[in-house]
Amino acid sequence: MSTAQATVAAESAGAAESAGVLEQTIREEIAAGENPHRPIRRLLRRTRAWLAAHPRLEHGYRLAVGLFGVLVVLGGLVLVPLPGPGWLVVFLGLAILGTEFRWARRVTAWLKRTLDRFWQWWRAWRAARRQARA
Repeated sequence: MSTAQATVAAESAGAAESAGVLEQTIREEIAAGENPHRPIRRLLRRTRAWLAAHPRLEHGYRLAVGLFGVLVVLGGLVLVPLPGPGWLVVFLGLAILGTEFRWARRVTAWLKRTLDRFWQWWRAWRAARRQARA
């Protein structure tokens, strides 16, 4: 192996290691954000309990959240073929819908699992490709 190849191999190993650290940091931040004991989560639970005591307001609130979530999802789908955060906007819209609708929470959970499996496959494929080149 030449020194140029060794340098490239060392750089890709360092990039893979930093990507692993970044991925771990992101996973920890997501887990912290999903913690049910966070102050914002408690506030949202109290607000939902108050809305549940007022059925007309609750119906209007669910309708408003549904319309806003659908608009965000559709806006994200329009942005998908363009450069930028199209899929991120779609997932944000699903998260908004997931605050009120069980089906949206299930779709979001399924998407998270599917994307996680995809990225595991992608990393394994790239590692195998690098190994074949070396």
